[in-house]
Amino acid sequence: MKKLLYIFALATFFKGYSQDPIHTQFFMVPETLSSSFTGAKQSTRAGIIHRTQWPGLNFSINTQFAFVDNWFEEVKSGIGISVLNHKETTTRYNFTQVNLNYAYQFQISDEWNVRPSISVGYGSKDFGFQNLVLEDQINIFSGIINANSIDPINLNESVRFLDFSASVLFNSENSWIGFTVKHLNRPNISMEIGGQENLDMFMSLHGSLYIPFGDYRNDNKLFVLANGMMQGAYNRFDLGAKYEMDRFSFGLLAATNPIKTDPNSHFLTSINAFVGMDWEGFRFGYSYDFNVTEIGRTGGVYELSISYDFLNNDNCFGCPDY
Repeated sequence: MKKLLYIFALATFFKGYSQDPIHTQFFMVPETLSSSFTGAKQSTRAGIIHRTQWPGLNFSINTQFAFVDNWFEEVKSGIGISVLNHKETTTRYNFTQVNLNYAYQFQISDEWNVRPSISVGYGSKDFGFQNLVLEDQINIFSGIINANSIDPINLNESVRFLDFSASVLFNSENSWIGFTVKHLNRPNISMEIGGQENLDMFMSLHGSLYIPFGDYRNDNKLFVLANGMMQGAYNRFDLGAKYEMDRFSFGLLAATNPIKTDPNSHFLTSINAFVGMDWEGFRFGYSYDFNVTEIGRTGGVYELSISYDFLNNDNCFGCPDY
């Protein structure tokens, strides 16, 4: 009976990790969502974002995303590389993926551009099964742990796969809206030898809408932010606003679970506060997600982001404002 429970728990664990990592600061480092932002500032840019989730529990999750991209004016294209790493500290589950991203830009009106893109990635999921001790390995009388087990589970310690994604972005100088579909080929991520578990496609509809207000001579800006995501049974919708003034920006978002898969699920899961600063081509961001569910004292979720524009080209004409 204990073995059956163990098998069930292990299967549930892997199913949970078939979901993509997400970031609260999708508006600060939109490359985490869409490869269409590759080269969008018509400059050379690099950045990194770090996310720590639930540090107050014994199940802390750390995620890092880094990118570098460049704009090639002669072919109206952006090319870049991004790296994603996702690690659970207790089980030592680790996921790493490297992507090559390409985006092309063309104009559809005096104010709006379109940026279709494709992304090709190579991913790796690892789990240290050698650290597990099963029931039949423990001899309680002698105090010896046997090296072998007759447990029927036959698992790989790692799985490798190719991954394909596509995105499109519509942008003006101050606003943008995009759509992304990741894992178009639905790669097999099963860690069971001979097993089959296809990664669900991840879909996201995201945008930043500029809201004019006050004196037109005022450089301050207000944006409405939205990001709807769906992957298998999992869904999330973030809605909020960001206010920019001089070098500083402030934001507040609500993370919701609009399509409940369980009657006990919460509609509102967290309130996310953000503060940012621009300085000499650098952009800094810090956000903290205040948990409003009944999970307990999770310690919340915080993110730190840093990006750098080598040409300090944030005010280029026709580039999306983010």
